[in-house]
Amino acid sequence: MSAAAGLGSATVKHPDAMTPLIRILDELRETARSAGRDDLGARLGMVRARIGDPRVRLVVVGDPKNGMSTLVNSLVGAQVSATDTAVSAPVIVEYGPEASATLVKSVGPGHTERQPVDPLDPGPALFAKGVVRAEFTEPSQLLADGIVLMDAPGSGDERTRWSMIAAADAVLYVTEAAAELTPAQLEYLQRVQQLCPTVICVLNKIDMYPQWSHVQQRDRDLLDAAGLGFAVAPVSALLHRQAGNYQRDIESGVPQLIDHLRDYVVARADAVARDSALRDIRLVSDHLAVTLYTEAESLRDPSRRAQITQQLAAAREDADRLRQRTANWQLALADGATELMADIEHDLRHRLRSLVRDAEADIARTDPARTWKEFGEDLDARICEAVEENFVMAHYRSVELCEQVAAKFPADNRTPPLPDLRLANPGEVLEPVAPLESLDSAKPAVTEQFLSGLRGSYGGILMVGLATSLLGMSLVNWYSAGAGVLLGVNAIWDDRKNRKLRRRSEAKVAVARLMDDVIFQVSKESRNRLRAVQRALRDHFTDIADEVLRTADDALRAAEESYSKYGDRREERIADLEAQLSSLRALRDRAEALTA
Repeated sequence: MSAAAGLGSATVKHPDAMTPLIRILDELRETARSAGRDDLGARLGMVRARIGDPRVRLVVVGDPKNGMSTLVNSLVGAQVSATDTAVSAPVIVEYGPEASATLVKSVGPGHTERQPVDPLDPGPALFAKGVVRAEFTEPSQLLADGIVLMDAPGSGDERTRWSMIAAADAVLYVTEAAAELTPAQLEYLQRVQQLCPTVICVLNKIDMYPQWSHVQQRDRDLLDAAGLGFAVAPVSALLHRQAGNYQRDIESGVPQLIDHLRDYVVARADAVARDSALRDIRLVSDHLAVTLYTEAESLRDPSRRAQITQQLAAAREDADRLRQRTANWQLALADGATELMADIEHDLRHRLRSLVRDAEADIARTDPARTWKEFGEDLDARICEAVEENFVMAHYRSVELCEQVAAKFPADNRTPPLPDLRLANPGEVLEPVAPLESLDSAKPAVTEQFLSGLRGSYGGILMVGLATSLLGMSLVNWYSAGAGVLLGVNAIWDDRKNRKLRRRSEAKVAVARLMDDVIFQVSKESRNRLRAVQRALRDHFTDIADEVLRTADDALRAAEESYSKYGDRREERIADLEAQLSSLRALRDRAEALTA
């Protein structure tokens, strides 16, 4: 990125506020380097680069086809990002008095070249082979406020995307307003928060989905349940680009998003940078303190060498066992998840079978043809209630499973935030289910009833007429006509009774088919959500096990090396370690004082 390009942009982070933090980070990086923790040093280097930039780095991420590039273009007010998922190169936009565009292309391992392109039509050039990134300058007011906008590719190298997130001051996570956040997206946002705590969820394409307000509220509930207090901003980037007047622009939601960025990101840039840096300083200090303290203790008392080594080796073995598939927590998670899925499905089937029995009893008491519509509406409401209660049970049972697995770990490892399995609108899960079937025999035709009566009356006339003809009377007489009317009415009555029985049978079959569809659809959704919970728990506790093992390995390695490495200089090394520990405490106290 050109240094000259940002000359006209505002300085958002005040150097006087950032300089003390930069000094602390530099000293902490030196301590990490001397302790052999290059990984921690690299993380601190990224933090230093982030707070050392006087502007706010805003990264836009999301799944492909969610409109990230369109949103970037709307925020900037220019066509700087190609709206095509085939583009996998990141786009970086900063303030400049004039519009310009430069492509950074790879010309060999570790070598790049810069190629200026037409800023009015940069899209086709982004498809050129070997493009590493595209750099733009625009005379945009948002950029002049001190924001550097970065469009992370929706497809392409994952490492590039995560490195951009790690170097960002704030992240815009773009999702469609078509549906609420999935468990996988919530898990992704939790990973993003670990690298960049300032995140805004952007609900894009609200002009295409009338139910966006419900989705927005549902996303807020899911984020709160997962321990992520992110704002959810509804926008339509396309509507903003096409807006011809102020009212249409306000309806797009983009002006409100820009105001939010100015009020809560740009205006609070110093505080956000300090809080983020302090979190990294705490984490790195804790990891370094464990390694330094263990080495100092082993050198301070040589007689305890075997005891300390044995303790560390035992801790290392315990940590290694936590990572194995046969670990207690792995078995508890697998068995608990299997039992949980079976119990939840059994509970669902039990609830729906009770509904079937109640529905069949209602059908047996009345004629379903008279109140079939009301019966279907009432049955739908009872099904929604049963499904909602089943998902509530699944949520609380998953929380219990999480606590059971966490009990297999040290007490200081807290349980992870889980996605909320409770349903705000069961109708969304039941939407693919076909409605209750109509009754084919619900409305018998008048012609059919007339023919049934005619058949009965014909038999009565013929039977009685033949009997009275022996008495010299005509075939059709008062007696045969009366018998025909009587038998015709009886035939109509029997036909109505048979039709009612047939309707009841058809109604029971329709209810049974509806319940089969409900079980098929809800069971699939329930299993998917429970599997997402199982994966979240597995990944969380695997990370804890890996971290415990790495800390144990580092402590054991440092203790073993110290015995043979320093020899007669043991006292000197102990003094050095104590000085480093004291320096760590002082650095952390200084950082806490700055953020206070």
